[in-house]
Amino acid sequence: MKVYIKFIIFNFIKSFINVSLIFLSLVLILNILTEIEFFNKVDVKAYLPLYISFLNAPSLLFEMFPFVFLISTQFFFINLFRDNQLQIFKYTGLKNSKILAILSTTALFLGLIIIIFFYSFSSNLKNIYLEIKNKYTTDDKYLAVITNNGLWIKDTNENKINIIHASKIDDNFLINTFISQFDKNYNITKHIQSNKIDISQNNWIIYDPKIYESDTSYKKDFLNIISNFNYEKIQSLFSNLSSLSLFELFELKENYNLLNYSTTEVEIEINKIISYPLYLVLMTILSSIIMFNTKQFKSNTLKISIGLFLSVLIYYVNNFFIVMGNTEKITILVSIWVPLISLAIINFITSFKLNEK
Repeated sequence: MKVYIKFIIFNFIKSFINVSLIFLSLVLILNILTEIEFFNKVDVKAYLPLYISFLNAPSLLFEMFPFVFLISTQFFFINLFRDNQLQIFKYTGLKNSKILAILSTTALFLGLIIIIFFYSFSSNLKNIYLEIKNKYTTDDKYLAVITNNGLWIKDTNENKINIIHASKIDDNFLINTFISQFDKNYNITKHIQSNKIDISQNNWIIYDPKIYESDTSYKKDFLNIISNFNYEKIQSLFSNLSSLSLFELFELKENYNLLNYSTTEVEIEINKIISYPLYLVLMTILSSIIMFNTKQFKSNTLKISIGLFLSVLIYYVNNFFIVMGNTEKITILVSIWVPLISLAIINFITSFKLNEK
């Protein structure tokens, strides 16, 4: 490997590490303040807010990596401009396009490391974070999970504990459902079997239930039970996909298919993760183009401000397309890949005559 390539890679990675540490520090400070406010009225040990803040920080940092790459690239070029190293590269015949290619390759390599190692690490910590924090919320006595056997719900209401199993969800209905009802001491009181339950509201309507109680069974036309869950809440319970690794997301998608549950959000999350290295590369290229075109500006603050403005704009455009995809207004592929393809086209057009900068 040539010396100038080593120099560029080393300085870019150095800049990336420094900026990442700055962002991590900011995330930790803000997260600690948030957790202190959350536990303000809860009797816990003093170290707990700090501990779970560290657990949650990597996941938050992962979401901010596009900003990290953009600013890292800007600081890399600021150092080059300050010491006139870019002019030295030009005298030796090194073109701007070659520097851009080296930075892009390095960004791709870092992006793959982030997806393969850092994302799995952060999702595991996020999962631990959610498990700990859930113990201090009012939802602790409620639980809903999806497995390859269907949907399982634990629901506590009016000193009754319901364990609910449904094989499928069809719109607002639970299909092929079996409910085991316990008292507060977990003594079985009755079983309820139904092929169809309307869960659009918290007042569930059980159609044609067959009830097993005290060694007897009987049928009704319908039965109502009050639940802490409805269709909307069940949907929201599975929206925090950042606590799942890529392999767990694929497994969850299979379970959703078995349950006839919408896989849209899971597929969007999978595509988002797969496309993430490309997103980071495009942000690195965009930042490089900004720095080459604002080289004559004396104010580094202005250069960084331009970069941040564009990155925030791109961030909100991406989020807009993801929301449109989650609501199924557009297809999954369009919601993830159209913004990236558009950014790639913009980068390509604005990179013309780059070597003349």
